[in-house]
Amino acid sequence: MIFKFPFSSSDKPSKPTDSEPANSETPDSKTPDSVVRSSETPVPTHTEDTPLPLTRQDIEEGIDILIVDDDPIVLTGLQRLLQKRGYRVTTAGDVPTALQKLCLEPSVIICDWVLPGELSGIDICRHIKQDVQLSTTAFLMMTSHTDIANRVEVLEAGADDLLFKPVDTAELIARVNAGMRLHQLTQALKSQTRRLEAELAEAAAYVASLLPADKTASAGSASSVDSPTAITSRFISSQALGGDCFDHYWLDPDYLVVYLLDVSGHGLGAALLSTSVLNVLRSQSLPGVNFYRPETVLKGLNEAFQMTDQNEKYFTIWYGVYNRVTRELSYASAGHPPAVLVSPATPHAAPRLSPLRTAGLPIGMLPEVNYQWQRCQVAEGGRLYIFSDGIYEIQPANPEPQTVSPQSDFSPYSIGPFANRSIAPLENHPTESSVLPQLGLDGFINLLTHLESYRQLNVDNIIHYVSDFGGDHFDDDLSLLEIAF
Repeated sequence: MIFKFPFSSSDKPSKPTDSEPANSETPDSKTPDSVVRSSETPVPTHTEDTPLPLTRQDIEEGIDILIVDDDPIVLTGLQRLLQKRGYRVTTAGDVPTALQKLCLEPSVIICDWVLPGELSGIDICRHIKQDVQLSTTAFLMMTSHTDIANRVEVLEAGADDLLFKPVDTAELIARVNAGMRLHQLTQALKSQTRRLEAELAEAAAYVASLLPADKTASAGSASSVDSPTAITSRFISSQALGGDCFDHYWLDPDYLVVYLLDVSGHGLGAALLSTSVLNVLRSQSLPGVNFYRPETVLKGLNEAFQMTDQNEKYFTIWYGVYNRVTRELSYASAGHPPAVLVSPATPHAAPRLSPLRTAGLPIGMLPEVNYQWQRCQVAEGGRLYIFSDGIYEIQPANPEPQTVSPQSDFSPYSIGPFANRSIAPLENHPTESSVLPQLGLDGFINLLTHLESYRQLNVDNIIHYVSDFGGDHFDDDLSLLEIAF
């Protein structure tokens, strides 16, 4: 049986045009609100002329369909039709009522384009699609406008489908069923996404639980320790599960190991690889490797973790061994940002920052790679900063472009209360007013220099100013170690 619903009085065209012929089924002037039906179908008579009221269960469980139209005949006809097919249906005759009933979180909304007042069905559609709770609701727009421009406007506003007046019953039911399926599938996808996010959050918490706590990393033996070494760390996970990991422990009462690694990519695969490397280094289970020699450790890791066996993932690492007796630091790196050794000021010299890095490919990229090592003396009161690239590969929170000047090594760049903080010009930006797209390694090292000049260099101040530069959310994990000798 085919039912046809009329134009509402506000949506009815004033007269037919050449491109849009007159509809022979449009109600005549004597019965403008009557329901037009197929000529071969007798008008059914129903005793239940009043739509079924909402029950407490409807309110508690939500509504399947919300119908918005200023024509009460259309509202009643559509509501009864859909209720008889088992749907929980409510109606609204104007925009304010419709907005109030959105709290019922309907699965499908059938809305007339033209409504009384300043707002229209387009406005309701935009409001719904911008609401996080309602964005999965299927929106069906009823209209008598059939031209392409109007269709495009409706779809660009976020509508999922259109119903052209007079509405055919079979088409209405089919589109409502499709809208319900779309809503259910989208809800299931959102639910699955929430579960995955929760699982990733649990995985991130597990990875964080494996990281060592801050401590004064003395040998812990009965023998006296002339130069106890305090280690402070900060780890801020990104919005996605990342692959940063670090550790520090004593190989024996005199030798301290400290390292930081960063696995390529994000997600569970990166986290699994980082924890695997962490366990291998903690257990010292690399065969034939002298863990007192940084270059042999990196070579052993490269042989054990080739990216062809690790789902095409590789990692960078900075690995150092500190001898507390000789105050000598041996180190090697594999594609990792340099550590920064801060030598304290003396009566004859200012504080000095020295980048510590050796040449070497990231671990896992190629087999049979040899790694170099270096060593340096650590002055009493010196500090070593080891970090991942997530601490400086950040975009400015302020979208306004910043500039650097080639006339000097430093340029004013305001962050926080340090209005005169300076950063070095970027490489490959030789002209004045070059845009600074991110903090960068040079900018980060100069931030350390600036903080040290104010005697305010510590992990918390570093995190404060980096966060002030890029905001509270990071695209990559941020790891930072401070070793005070």
